[in-house]
Amino acid sequence: MNDTEVTDEFETDFANLARLAAAGSIEDVRLYLAKLVRKYRSSRPSFSGKLDQLLKTSQTRASGPSVMRRAPSTAEAAPLLPQDQDSRQSLVRVFDDRDGLAAPILPASLARQIEDVVSERKERAKLVAHGIRPTRSAILVGPPGVGKTLSARYIATQINKPLWVLDLTTVMSSLLGKTGNNLRLVFEAAKQSEAVLLLDEVDAIAKRRSDDSDVGELKRLVTAILQEVDNWPDTGLLLAATNHPELIDPALWRRFDAILRFEVSDRDAVALAICRFLDRDVEQFEPWINLMASSLMGQSLSDVERSILGIRRNALIHQIAPARLAIDLAVRHAGAMDKNARRDLAISLAKEGAMSHNQISELTGVARDTLRKYAGPSPLKGRGHKKE
Repeated sequence: MNDTEVTDEFETDFANLARLAAAGSIEDVRLYLAKLVRKYRSSRPSFSGKLDQLLKTSQTRASGPSVMRRAPSTAEAAPLLPQDQDSRQSLVRVFDDRDGLAAPILPASLARQIEDVVSERKERAKLVAHGIRPTRSAILVGPPGVGKTLSARYIATQINKPLWVLDLTTVMSSLLGKTGNNLRLVFEAAKQSEAVLLLDEVDAIAKRRSDDSDVGELKRLVTAILQEVDNWPDTGLLLAATNHPELIDPALWRRFDAILRFEVSDRDAVALAICRFLDRDVEQFEPWINLMASSLMGQSLSDVERSILGIRRNALIHQIAPARLAIDLAVRHAGAMDKNARRDLAISLAKEGAMSHNQISELTGVARDTLRKYAGPSPLKGRGHKKE
């Protein structure tokens, strides 16, 4: 287990403990502390010993008069996260963004679909009163880095719920029968808590049953998932995400109430993302945002963010001018663009007047006549010297 995984595990344990404490569930807190003592006895004996001492102290204090101590009701006690029965590791990762999360940058039509899902969850009682079932499940389809997980987190935030993400590394056991048990534990716990459950990389556990390379146990696992989706209650929201829709069993597609298709962002969405990622530096780069958007069009937003953060670092540490950074970005990405993208980039470069038409044509392969048609005469001559 690497440092990041260890940190995530500690954070999950602490979040569970804090949730129980906040709910006033004294007995559940003690039980959970006892589990942590056993869990860390081998790997972190000092830490386990400290928890054990706290537990014994708590039990001693609790042995006094308890007439005035109020026992929490079942509704007040926060549910424990589902755990693998052998390793005691959590089967889900939790994102709780209820303090606020910016809306993901998405095409307008997809953003409307997501808002429709949110509205239905908020108005569930009204729909049910009229005999209409709200959207219970949706599958998010698209390439990596286009905002599927962020959108799931946003949906959960908007309906004031935490997001539980199925942790495949823990759920998928070498003992295939145990994998099915782990999945059932996750579904049952999510139903009880009314959390939003995300089956990320669902294609890994719901492959086509016609795939002869899979053993019978994995095919039975798909059947179990189909049953769980069928039995998912109106009170919860089940999401799934995949980069490989072609691998998913067709029967699962029919179970989802909505299909949300994510595409690589267009130029306007990339420009909006660049403004967000530039943060406090947006003003000094403002004249070059359109050029950078043309250069990065077709990239995933995660790749866009990586490029913009690199530019900000160079601007701050090496004091490179924004214009130079924007042009360098265009040069780096021109070779990987298709014909239409190179044309858009060439016209953007010509309109900015950052390079001569000769230079732009050499870089992008776009004819100078095309540049003059859409951007007017070149303000630069030869190798880039401004006309006097």
